[in-house]
Amino acid sequence: MTDQIPTNRIFSRRNFLKAAGIAGAAATVGAIGARTTSYAIAGNLDKVKLEWTEVAACHSPIGFGVDRGFYTKHGLDVELFYQGASGQTLIQSLATHKAEAGPGLLYDWLKPIEQGFDVKLFVGSHGGCQRLLVKKDSGIKSLADLKGKTIGTFDVGSPSRVAFSVALAKAGINPEQDVTWKVFPFDLVAEGVERGEADAVAHMDPWAFSYEKKYDLLKIYDTQTGIFEDRVCCVLGVNGEYYNSNKDIIRRVAAANLDIHQYTGEHPDEVAKWYFDNLKPGISVEDLTEVLSGLVYHKHWFGKDLTSEVQIAYENLKLTGVIDPGTDPEEIAHRVTLDIFA
Repeated sequence: MTDQIPTNRIFSRRNFLKAAGIAGAAATVGAIGARTTSYAIAGNLDKVKLEWTEVAACHSPIGFGVDRGFYTKHGLDVELFYQGASGQTLIQSLATHKAEAGPGLLYDWLKPIEQGFDVKLFVGSHGGCQRLLVKKDSGIKSLADLKGKTIGTFDVGSPSRVAFSVALAKAGINPEQDVTWKVFPFDLVAEGVERGEADAVAHMDPWAFSYEKKYDLLKIYDTQTGIFEDRVCCVLGVNGEYYNSNKDIIRRVAAANLDIHQYTGEHPDEVAKWYFDNLKPGISVEDLTEVLSGLVYHKHWFGKDLTSEVQIAYENLKLTGVIDPGTDPEEIAHRVTLDIFA
């Protein structure tokens, strides 16, 4: 490894951004958390198990990073654990030590954390991977037009329902009283709209993207626009007990994560091709490339920026009643986020 950094060197966010401007963000991120030991020596890697949702396009950089040696560069031997597509199984995989850390939708983490689940959030990966779609001839052009309508989703507590409930609440629409949520099988939500059983689709990419193209639907909102503009979508969390004993490993996981997503932002076609070849998602390479190209990678959510994102998310979920009225968003955000590169 060429980017060697003594263990006593402290990286502040200011120094990180300054260095990134000079030497390139990818090279700088690759250096964060590095140790003086050479990781090229066989058997000198630290093992860590990361959970992921392999069918989700936005998780594909994780698998790509393992396959292409990004984690190895940071001295890590990563094993991936498929935790399923539910936020609850994400929580369970860390609670039962089936995995030590991994990515999940920010809103999926927050209620379990509020209830006492011992997890720390330490770095964001990207912004935007969910869409709200309607038929073009429906007359629905905005969130306001959804009042009195039925929104189809794939689970009573789906991440898409949670996210767009926040958007509705911010638009002055009660997401529990002013709209009806209807559950369809995961891959048949759009068919519900086509059959007239729902007025809108709330789903995640790449499925939402494929529905938009297949049925020529109109996107009226997503998790990159409006209240979600410049907000982080997915965040890596770590089992608190594991972190306390393995801080350096998780610091390097964070550095590798930033490295991988910087690369994905610059080479979405390469990551899409890997995803297509290895995971057979039933969607074309061209569509996968478009999905990955559309995600936000240019921001690096860690330290104070991540704490701010978590606080905002808690404030948003309080509007929908998911978070208890007595919970202090600022206090809990500071308590459960790590300044990983401090």
